[in-house]
Amino acid sequence: MQQIFNFLIRNKNNILFLFLLALAIFFTIQTHSFHKSKFISSANGLTGGIYSWANDFDTYMHLDEYNKRLLEENKKLRNTLTNLSDTISVENHSDTSSFEGTYYFRTARVINNNYAKPNNYLTLNQGAANGIESEFGVITSKGVIGIVDRVNNKFSRVISILNSESRINAQLNKTNHFGSLVWNGKNPNLVQLIDVPRQAPVKEGDTIVTGGRSLIFPAGIPIGSIQDFTLDQSESYYQINVKLFNDMTNIGYVYVIENREKEEIRSLEAENEQ
Repeated sequence: MQQIFNFLIRNKNNILFLFLLALAIFFTIQTHSFHKSKFISSANGLTGGIYSWANDFDTYMHLDEYNKRLLEENKKLRNTLTNLSDTISVENHSDTSSFEGTYYFRTARVINNNYAKPNNYLTLNQGAANGIESEFGVITSKGVIGIVDRVNNKFSRVISILNSESRINAQLNKTNHFGSLVWNGKNPNLVQLIDVPRQAPVKEGDTIVTGGRSLIFPAGIPIGSIQDFTLDQSESYYQINVKLFNDMTNIGYVYVIENREKEEIRSLEAENEQ
């Protein structure tokens, strides 16, 4: 306490000056409307800037939570929109609210991602306990990522589209000409669409999408755009380089697609083969 008194005594002149200065500024602001408005405007600008910074900081701290909310909302929209065409195509089906669609979307987070090897995989933080099984498709809002191949209770492994063993049915967005999407192991931004017949109207810049001829992906999921193309040695089929819409080196959250009619279709096809 004595140190405080000593400090006040030593600096009494400076303290008195600051007090009188503050008092003078206060009376000036109170008696002059122009100064008062300027002060209020400056104060509002200062507090507004502080509030804006605090809000930005709070938003940053809760960014992961906001992303999860958006993913859940997008998942619901995808479940609705992807199955809407199926609902509309079913004749005499008037009660669309009770229609259970063919495809069901789940969300997951990528916890490991390889892209520099000939055979690359991703690991998701969702597994059998969350309803995920092998042969489920995996996408982002930009396009195809790969196919689930192994699952345990908590996690699942995905064969990346950047895998030499990957084969995905794909087609030209403008026509029904389709082929197989593969990867030559060279560029993580480019995959190859092969076995597209030379009759197809192939053009650089055209979009490549999933063909819907497998039991994994719905038709029309984006993959990438045509960068260039050549004819094979027989000159019967195109070999097309496709620039991916996804940046496969930077994948965070994904959607996992379940085809609810897959087993019924397989059972029917097995009966036909017999």
